[in-house]
Amino acid sequence: MNTKHVADKEERKKLKRAARKRTAPKAKRASGVARGSNKRKVKKLAKVQRKR
Repeated sequence: MNTKHVADKEERKKLKRAARKRTAPKAKRASGVARGSNKRKVKKLAKVQRKR
């Protein structure tokens, strides 16, 4: 929601909260999907000169 035209902070807050209530609820995350720190980490490749 664009609230740039509203100068008053409290009024902007009210509008944003009302807009958030109107939106459809988000779907639950699938059971097999890890989030945040539970994700598998990507190994960093060595940044060195190759021999051949």
